[in-house]
Amino acid sequence: MTANVSNQYSNGVRRAAIAIVATGIVAVPTVHAHPSGKLILVPPADLPAKARQTGESMLLYRTLDDKTHLYIEQSQGARLSIFDVTDPSHIKDEGSVQLTARGPFDFVSSLGSQAELVRFRADQGYAVLDLHKVKGPTLEEVHGLTLKGPTMPLGDDGLIVTSRADADEQPTRDYQVVDTTNTQEGSRVFNVKGVREEITKNNTGTTFLLAEGGLYVIRRPAVEADEQFHDSAYQGE
Repeated sequence: MTANVSNQYSNGVRRAAIAIVATGIVAVPTVHAHPSGKLILVPPADLPAKARQTGESMLLYRTLDDKTHLYIEQSQGARLSIFDVTDPSHIKDEGSVQLTARGPFDFVSSLGSQAELVRFRADQGYAVLDLHKVKGPTLEEVHGLTLKGPTMPLGDDGLIVTSRADADEQPTRDYQVVDTTNTQEGSRVFNVKGVREEITKNNTGTTFLLAEGGLYVIRRPAVEADEQFHDSAYQGE
C-alpha cells in the first residue's frame, strides 16, 4: 500500500524540484558553498546516468514503508526515469519505463494514494499515471475530457474537472466527472453543466452538485460500505 506525500510537502518539494531541473541539476540539497560544511551541492556527474539528462517535470512519491521515489519525465514524455531518493546520500537508479504519451506533460494532482493526474501541454488533454507498481507505472489517457480548469480528486475513484474561470466569470461552471476505476474499459467521463455549488460529505465520500438541471449526487459505494462497517462495529461495542 502506498500514499502520496501531503499536499503541503509535495507542492513545496515540487517547486524546489522544478528549480533544480531548470539548472540542469537533479539532486537533493547538499554541498559546497559554506565553510560550515552543512551544505553539499551534488552535481549531475555524481548521480546515476539517467539523472544527467534533462527532464520535463518531476514527481516525488512516498510509500508507507517510508521510501521516497523521484519520477522524472524525459524525452518529451516518452520516458519516465525512477530513482530511490530515500537516502539523499545514496540516490539509486530504479530503472525507467517507456510511456505512450502524446507529448510532454505536467503532474497536476494526486488521485487517492496510488495515482496521479497529468496534463499534456498545449491543451492536449489529460492522463492518469497508475502508481500501483512503483517501479513500473503506466499511463492511461482520459478520453472525452475537454475542460481545462481546476481539478478535485474523488478519493481513489476518480476526479472532477471544472471549466476554466474567465475574466467575467459566470455564476455557474461546467463539470466533467471522471471514473478511473474501470481499468478494463478505460476511464469514463460524465458531463454536468451549469453547476452552481458543490459539497462533499466526507464520511461517505458523497459529492453533491447543485446544477441548473437539479441536484446531482456522486456516490462512492465502497466508502459507504466502510462507513457502515465502522458504524456497526461501534454500535456492537
